[in-house]
Amino acid sequence: MKNSRHILLKARRQIIADRIGNNPSLFRGEGYDFIELREYIAGDDTRHIDWNITAKMQRPYIKVFREERELSVVTVGMLGGGLHFGRERFKIDALAEAVALIGYSALANGDLFTHINFSETLRDEVRASKKRFAVAQSVEGIMEAELLNRRADYNTMATTLYRRLKRRSLIIVLGDFFEIPDLRLLAKKHEVVAIVVRDRFEESPEPLGFSALVDPESGAVLEGDFNVRSVGRYREKVREHDVALFDRFRRDGVRSAKLYTDASASVTLRRLFEGRV
Repeated sequence: MKNSRHILLKARRQIIADRIGNNPSLFRGEGYDFIELREYIAGDDTRHIDWNITAKMQRPYIKVFREERELSVVTVGMLGGGLHFGRERFKIDALAEAVALIGYSALANGDLFTHINFSETLRDEVRASKKRFAVAQSVEGIMEAELLNRRADYNTMATTLYRRLKRRSLIIVLGDFFEIPDLRLLAKKHEVVAIVVRDRFEESPEPLGFSALVDPESGAVLEGDFNVRSVGRYREKVREHDVALFDRFRRDGVRSAKLYTDASASVTLRRLFEGRV
């Protein structure tokens, strides 16, 4: 519970700071249709200035938008045993912080926020709301979830949400993605974003010598000599997996980014939703 409160407080402070800095939502621009260009008037939002037209006309022009209906923002925590790992902090902590940031940003934008926890099947759901308690419930559910000996089944998740979610939504799936999912059908019905939560050590570990490692999803024990050669082979397999993973995201029409445990979740998310990743 202490970790949950810390994560929620940190996320709220970040969203408030962003709003004070005239950057009110991670989803800025997602819920608006472009209508026309017109000359800038004192007091207009400078973020909407069209710099190309301004340069041509030698006076400032801004883009005018029409607000669409509210967004339905759905975060999905893929909770498997692998999230119980991390050097700087556990991956589950990074995932929970990202959900909190997304949730508070959605509420600040006047959008509906829903959160779903999934492992082999749907574990629990915080129903669509515009209240802050929904974000708190989501983070607490993530942090209190039993992870060990649980596996995240991405394909079952995609099938379940395709059938379950009737309203077109922005679905943000967070997990470590050590399997390559088929999100093509879900992405045809909804806008899908994947956030791959990783620790740098699991992608590029150091030689450990003779060790016994426990698989947090199955509980199986693997013993061996994890020397320079075997660790090098492992790194190459992870690299090949991730190349295939992000290629699959691209082909399925899914935007994606990696969130490392030692990185700023706020910076990673903002770059993703501003189209810089």
